[in-house]
Amino acid sequence: MNQGVLGRFGMDSKMAFGYLGVLLFMIGDGLEQGWLSSYLLDNGLTIQQSALLFSVYGLAAAIAAWLSGVLAEILGPRKAMTLGLGLFVLGTLVFLTIGIPTMNLAIMIPTYSLRGLGYPLFAYSFLVWLTYYAPSKKLGTAIGWFWVAFAGGLNVLGAYYSSFALPILGEMKTLWSALIFVFLGAIFAILLNKDDSINNKQFKTKADVFKYMATGITIAFKKPKVGLGGIVRTINTAGAYGFVVFLPAYMMDIGFTRMEWLQIYGALWSSNVIFNLIWGFIGDKLGWRSTIMWFGGVGCAIFTAALYYVPAVMGPNYMATLLAAICFGACVAAYVPLSALITSLAPDNKGAAMSVLNLGAGLSTFIGPVIVGIFIGSVGTVGVIWIYSGLYLLSAILTKFITLPQEQEKSQSTYFNTLKDASGSYK
Repeated sequence: MNQGVLGRFGMDSKMAFGYLGVLLFMIGDGLEQGWLSSYLLDNGLTIQQSALLFSVYGLAAAIAAWLSGVLAEILGPRKAMTLGLGLFVLGTLVFLTIGIPTMNLAIMIPTYSLRGLGYPLFAYSFLVWLTYYAPSKKLGTAIGWFWVAFAGGLNVLGAYYSSFALPILGEMKTLWSALIFVFLGAIFAILLNKDDSINNKQFKTKADVFKYMATGITIAFKKPKVGLGGIVRTINTAGAYGFVVFLPAYMMDIGFTRMEWLQIYGALWSSNVIFNLIWGFIGDKLGWRSTIMWFGGVGCAIFTAALYYVPAVMGPNYMATLLAAICFGACVAAYVPLSALITSLAPDNKGAAMSVLNLGAGLSTFIGPVIVGIFIGSVGTVGVIWIYSGLYLLSAILTKFITLPQEQEKSQSTYFNTLKDASGSYK
């Protein structure tokens, strides 16, 4: 893997091992997503108990996502990632040795939540590292590569690995194998990643440390555009997290088989992984804000509605619904330049700015399902779909107000026009 080959795809060779490490770590974190809940139900938990377990896990992930940005600056990215690794491993060891065998929620909830604290600290601390390392004109692409690694491991490769591992290893051994992936990921991202240019911030007293940690919240009020970015990030994946609650039942009522729906859902996330990188390139050239507004906000609004109306009108038309899902997944990825946009608004506090975005990412895991729980009884499936579409349009409107300083916008415009002059067209 040399600089020339990687450079053609917008990746710096110094960070290549870091991307690979995130991919491997997220495979370990995501391998149980599609089946752990049903396994726990089959082994003694009620639906309510399982829901409580995953809700607290999500809350822990949201807290860690918020903390990751400032901790990456206080401790330095490598130490913050190591802390995330330690929490994940500790939680896994107790969860698998005591929690699952006893099915004791008093043990399962705190230990599984340690895993929820661990993965954001590992992955999002590396994202902060990237925002400092990558040059401004390539920042969108660098972040696009991060989301390829993150989503590719969590939502795609982890699920595919489980589909092969479960028949051979069984559920418990498959869960134990997660540790292999996270340790490999740590070796690549922490030990072998080559960039050493990022140093942690220096603080004179503990009070200074806590004051800086507080900037992970207060920066949203001191710099309202950063706060708007947090709201937009919350909306970004709220629909995707909400869909899993009610769309499977809707699709099977229409006439799709369970296998067909799983294939459609898998295609949605596969598309998302691919377009995470594509939108990174496009955002660096077309402009971060425009990409988010039109392809992200407006695009998601259109294809959210399409996921309901295409099967409603055409019935269980597999190819048409598959195409709608692929387009929705692609548009969700169009929010990728948001990280580049928001950190550019706080160049001296990028970690704090990322904390706001990471908190939004965590909150989306709550907001998406909560909307379903509150509204589906009164407005039905179509009403919930329109609520999500409206939120995506709102995110496009909010993004219009997240403007860069004039000199940076001019720099992006000049860069884009230079490419146009050189090639004669936009490619």
